[in-house]
Amino acid sequence: MNPETLSTLILLGSFIVMIILRFPIAYAVGISTVLCMSSMGQNLVTLPQQMVKGVWSFSLMAVPFFITMGVLMGSGGISDKLIALANSLVGWMRGGLAMVNIVASYFFGGISGSASADTASLGSILIPMMVDEGYDADFSTAVTITSSCEGLLVPPSHNMVIYATTAGGVSVGALFMAGYLPGALLALSLMIGSYIISVKRNYPKGAPFSLKTFGKQLLDSFWALAAVIIVVVGVVGGLFTATESAAIAVVYSLIVSVFIYKGITWKGVWESFDKCVETLAIVLILIAMSAAFGNCLTLLHVPAKAATLITTITSNPVIIILLLNVILLLLGMIMDMAPIILIATPILLPVAQSVGLHPIQFGIMMVLNCGIGLLTPPVGAVLFIGPRLPSAPWKRSSRLRFRSISA
Repeated sequence: MNPETLSTLILLGSFIVMIILRFPIAYAVGISTVLCMSSMGQNLVTLPQQMVKGVWSFSLMAVPFFITMGVLMGSGGISDKLIALANSLVGWMRGGLAMVNIVASYFFGGISGSASADTASLGSILIPMMVDEGYDADFSTAVTITSSCEGLLVPPSHNMVIYATTAGGVSVGALFMAGYLPGALLALSLMIGSYIISVKRNYPKGAPFSLKTFGKQLLDSFWALAAVIIVVVGVVGGLFTATESAAIAVVYSLIVSVFIYKGITWKGVWESFDKCVETLAIVLILIAMSAAFGNCLTLLHVPAKAATLITTITSNPVIIILLLNVILLLLGMIMDMAPIILIATPILLPVAQSVGLHPIQFGIMMVLNCGIGLLTPPVGAVLFIGPRLPSAPWKRSSRLRFRSISA
């Protein structure tokens, strides 16, 4: 066995073993990198250099801003407005609350960009509300967690920013625009499935559609939806960069949450910043560690070897694309989203490009597959958030709260 192959086995083997042993992902990435560098005889002084290089990016500054924007908007009473808007739009259908859940996730995902935030914020209202109206608890929870994946595709998504930075040379604005249609198709497919189940189980309908009510709720939700418009139009139109748009969105969300909707106090703002720092610490450590891990992959020519291995299995582009999807789905079952994007992109993107996939198309495919991974055991983060939400106190008060936000 040559030294390069041995170092590759040490890097990937130790990483997989630590994942199976449930090491924190940052430790698994860092330790496997150290072991690999030691086996190659590299000076470990280069490790912190690679870590700093990984986070030394102007584009990555958009990530903390988008996360802060999502936390502020999610804590500022935005979810109530968006649920009422979705109810006025699709609540009249059979299984109306399920449709409301799905459409509200599409709206809210465009603000938070996080499936976990979507599930926690909307699910804490909609799951008990659905149970109170006669929906089964398992169906209510399943609709909530699956629809939360829409938020990963609908801009602004900080995961797309991470992908664009990792892939190199990919336009964040183009990724944002590319996410709308797949997100809408995902929402439509979930609505069709929910409607079929609702008809079979005879779930209730909501109030008939009223153009006046819809117009009123749209007007009430304008300030929330405008945040997405500012970011997307600004980036796509070339008015400012993704980082600049994210910074503007933070200031805007602060003004809307505190002064317009008045859903959060200044004390709550500081608490939101605490949540942001905690989340950012995890994300940035992962990015730094993954940069060093990716450097080892490059030195060991792992991307080229992976491309050669996959193309030796088959030369059919369709089958290769299906294999890439299967690989991403399997990775999603054992890893969180950001590490998959950071580690798998340098390996799989060259393979995807070799069969004609555009980097933007592959990015959307990766984000969607990783989103599905959030719903699959043993690591599925969203899968474990949903079942904890329906509780007795919520069930007793949900109907009254629903009427108040729909008024």
